[in-house]
Amino acid sequence: MRFLPVNLNAMLVELDNLAQTLALRESLAVDPIPGIEEFVPAARTILITFRPAAVSAEELVRRISLRRLGQASTGIGPLVEIPVHYDGEDLDEVAHLLSIAPAELVRRHTGSEYTVAFAGFAPGFAYLVGGHPSLNVPRRATSRTRIPAGAVGLASTFSAVYPQASPGGWQIIGVTHTRMWDLKRQPPALLQPGFRVRFVDAGVRSVADAEQEDNADMQNLPRQHAGAALEIRASGLQTLFQDLGRGGHAGQGVASSGAMDRAALMAANRLVGNPSDMACLEIVAGGFSLVCRGNAVVAVTGADAPLGLTDGDSRHWPAERYQAIALTDGDTLAIGHPRAGVRCYLAVRGGFEVTPVLDSCATDTLARVGPKPIMAGDILPLCTPRAPSAAVALNETPPPDLPTAQDVVTLDVVMGPRTDWFTEQAIELLHSQPWQVTPQSDRIGLRLAGAQPLQRVHLHELPSEGTSIGAIQVPASGLPVLFMADHPLTGGYPVIATVATYHLDRAGQIPVNAWVRFNPITDFEPQQS
Repeated sequence: MRFLPVNLNAMLVELDNLAQTLALRESLAVDPIPGIEEFVPAARTILITFRPAAVSAEELVRRISLRRLGQASTGIGPLVEIPVHYDGEDLDEVAHLLSIAPAELVRRHTGSEYTVAFAGFAPGFAYLVGGHPSLNVPRRATSRTRIPAGAVGLASTFSAVYPQASPGGWQIIGVTHTRMWDLKRQPPALLQPGFRVRFVDAGVRSVADAEQEDNADMQNLPRQHAGAALEIRASGLQTLFQDLGRGGHAGQGVASSGAMDRAALMAANRLVGNPSDMACLEIVAGGFSLVCRGNAVVAVTGADAPLGLTDGDSRHWPAERYQAIALTDGDTLAIGHPRAGVRCYLAVRGGFEVTPVLDSCATDTLARVGPKPIMAGDILPLCTPRAPSAAVALNETPPPDLPTAQDVVTLDVVMGPRTDWFTEQAIELLHSQPWQVTPQSDRIGLRLAGAQPLQRVHLHELPSEGTSIGAIQVPASGLPVLFMADHPLTGGYPVIATVATYHLDRAGQIPVNAWVRFNPITDFEPQQS
């Protein structure tokens, strides 16, 4: 085994092959190591997230090194048959790559039984192994911006079905109408690790066969409510429900998501006497307003944005951030464009009446899990306030150094896990030149532009492996993407470094056009067992 640093609370265990990876995954599942919070298996790695207060990185390396990597359990999982219309965009091209006819490609794809090795990329996205040995094809040179739900693809030696419409670089050979992900089903993911899969040729698609409905099971919000509620007048650039995220669902391909600035969310809850992990509204770039129906106590934290209150008699006055604000029936609260930072958090005493999805009320914009984005006209019902279930904070203070678009923001980084895939010049450039946050940035990642792209030493394809929040992934363009709360669970581009855990909230407040400098706090030092 090879142990690669990822962050102050994460490491990547690299193994020789998929068989060893599955054996270690099974060992950790059967005999857990206290302190490990979650692990994400992939082609030949396992990303392990742990609590440093419970177990040190050194102790984890020692204990994992003692695990035997014999044959994984051969328990036979249930067989799932998936009918496929083999008319994908890349069918002819893949057949040409393999020097066979398209009909022979279909015969080989349907002639083998597959096994679900692991999940990743998106909820319900299962990596299938065990197909015909000749079906080993590279990803597309350029990723498509949209692949439809139900698309059946090949990449390297894996087969998979896209559970929902998303970008992707797999070679698409067909489409199925079988739903891979459905929250009405328990568990929602049709394919679980160890399940067997057989693809069945469903013939030519008829004109009546539409593209599979996108599996976006996001909850609708009400437009009317009899009790106390907040009526949204303007939702700004983006307003979402967020909490501290949904850990523990990596086996179904579901990442944690949650607030981009966790400290601000927890502070907002403390100000109104809520448990610190309750759902709040995450409001991007201001332009937000609401009308209170009934009485409520709210607090706004995070970005330095002006707050304004208007009562039912049209009297107007400013309100303060990081303080509890009492609203009565008909009061309007408005949040303006931030002077610094980009995300505000609004908590209400007692919390919102919103149904958790997989143990969380967070909206994952990549996976499209959780409540739908909040829009003007939505009514957000409030829970009946009781005595505060937590102490009401009286001394919450805003951070003193929220970034502006004119700032150069320094973020500490842990080097790894794939620093050695890059040239010495690229490693130097990572921290010596500033990187500008582009308008294409969002909760999935901050897309960065720099004067000189980062060049790689290894140009071959990286097998998919787990990625963590804060990962600085470098695609073929050489321009880094800083993964944020809604990043994919696995990725196929090398990660040169990862933003230190204590700077993730700061990264979540960086506005578009600001500049970022990365400050390495560690050297890249992999360990061998």
